[in-house]
Amino acid sequence: MDGLPDEVANLAAVAARCAEDTERAGALAPEVVAAAKTSGLLRAGLPARLGGSEPTAAAVLRAAERVAEADASAGWCVSIAATSSLLGAYLPEDGGQEVFGDPAAVAFGVWAPQGRLTPAEGGVTVSGRWPFCSGVPHCDWGFLGGVRADTGQLVVAAMPAAELTIHDTWHTSGLRGTGSHDTSADEVFVPARRLLSVVDGPPADAGPLHRFPIFGFFAASIAAAALGNARGAITDLLELAVAKRPSGSRRTLAERSGTQGALGAAEAALRAAREFYYRAIDDAWLAAEESAVVPDPVRLALRLACTHAVRVSAEITRTAYDLGGGTAIYETSPLQRRFRDAHTATAHFQVNAATYELPGRLLLGLPADTTQL
Repeated sequence: MDGLPDEVANLAAVAARCAEDTERAGALAPEVVAAAKTSGLLRAGLPARLGGSEPTAAAVLRAAERVAEADASAGWCVSIAATSSLLGAYLPEDGGQEVFGDPAAVAFGVWAPQGRLTPAEGGVTVSGRWPFCSGVPHCDWGFLGGVRADTGQLVVAAMPAAELTIHDTWHTSGLRGTGSHDTSADEVFVPARRLLSVVDGPPADAGPLHRFPIFGFFAASIAAAALGNARGAITDLLELAVAKRPSGSRRTLAERSGTQGALGAAEAALRAAREFYYRAIDDAWLAAEESAVVPDPVRLALRLACTHAVRVSAEITRTAYDLGGGTAIYETSPLQRRFRDAHTATAHFQVNAATYELPGRLLLGLPADTTQL
């Protein structure tokens, strides 16, 4: 997966062809799900002991970015599923086999401690409700966070999707095809083999993929989708600009100096954001290859790069949308979907404006909790 294999190119082609169906259905079209499973991206984070190839973080994220260039919802879902599959390395051996032993099994994840875990013989019972469960319509398992009632420990429980209730809540402006509904559990029993902690770090024998900062990978998965969507918006604008003649003008949109200048600035901004993003990913990967602990400055740069990439990508899609003029406001124009998807991504808690604050504290030399950096 170090390049972009044929399976990823095929997934991108299918995602582009089905983008309208995906948005209309509020979930990935069946053809997209099938192609995504064939690509291997949905399980790209699995450790070797569970059948994973343990690619580089950059390889996984580049592939997700390419899919998002075709359709942001599809790219978002594959990058989130890949991130969730990383937790296979955190599970005990028997738990990992139970969740991912079926080669078709796919997981979603919301690690925020929204659930309550009550001790029970052999494990815990879990109750709670989790919003923003991206990809839940096509997933078999969910990794859902909670707090143990007996110890106060933050724990993630792996639960079969069949034992959860999916609430039809995902009616949004953008990323409609991700099917990011609320999910709830009502006294679901989870054996100890399916419990893990992301805050305690990866197992001692983990390789660089699982020593890579997991919260940083989560943020990077959002950024990959945003960057791909921004590239798609520029491509969509280029196709429109060579054909469209704005009302009252003899020149095409492409021939207008305002279009040329704005497009040049957008291209520069996208290239710069991508360069920072992939440089930070490569630096974190090198650090993970060398040590089980990635230094705070490296994790700081990674999180800054991810937030910056998402927010710059949204500005680029706004530029493309604005340049599209009246054409872009119609549902027949992909630019309006690019715009909506981009600005929905900026609301994610991993990359919203508030995520600049922790890096800012560290840069100022102020005390800060870096466990989720």
